Amino acid sequence: MSDEARRAVVAALIGLAGSPHYRDRADAGRGLASFAEVPEAGEALLGLVLDAGDTFVTRETATALLRRQDSVGLTVVASALTMADDNHADWIHTAVLDVFMVFARERDAALRECAALSRGADEQIHCGARQLIDMLEKIDPILHPVQDDHA
Repeated sequence: MSDEARRAVVAALIGLAGSPHYRDRADAGRGLASFAEVPEAGEALLGLVLDAGDTFVTRETATALLRRQDSVGLTVVASALTMADDNHADWIHTAVLDVFMVFARERDAALRECAALSRGADEQIHCGARQLIDMLEKIDPILHPVQDDHA
């Protein structure tokens, strides 16, 4: 997909993010998460994670960003955590559990990525990454890598 086409999709999703209907905003959050690396998407994603109208939008957008399992998604969520009220922070935490409760290797990779983010120069990202690390460290995933006892 060309950069022009990607920007057009992002523009359409940003328009949807402004809808008065929470389902539209949740759809926009899930869609924009796929384009989180496009600079124009960042502000809209942050607004959707901190949606004032419905925490369903918060959970869906945060979940989609975390499922990217990369620094881009984790950065948006970390940034949102520093501005979140207790209610939004709880739903972001629920999204963290939704995404990282099953596979230990995915939780561990997210921990490593958050540790790298916490060493960055941006204070907001640093603080949010530390909050994510605290959440991730408390998770005991269901599935762990098989240990080779014969080695």
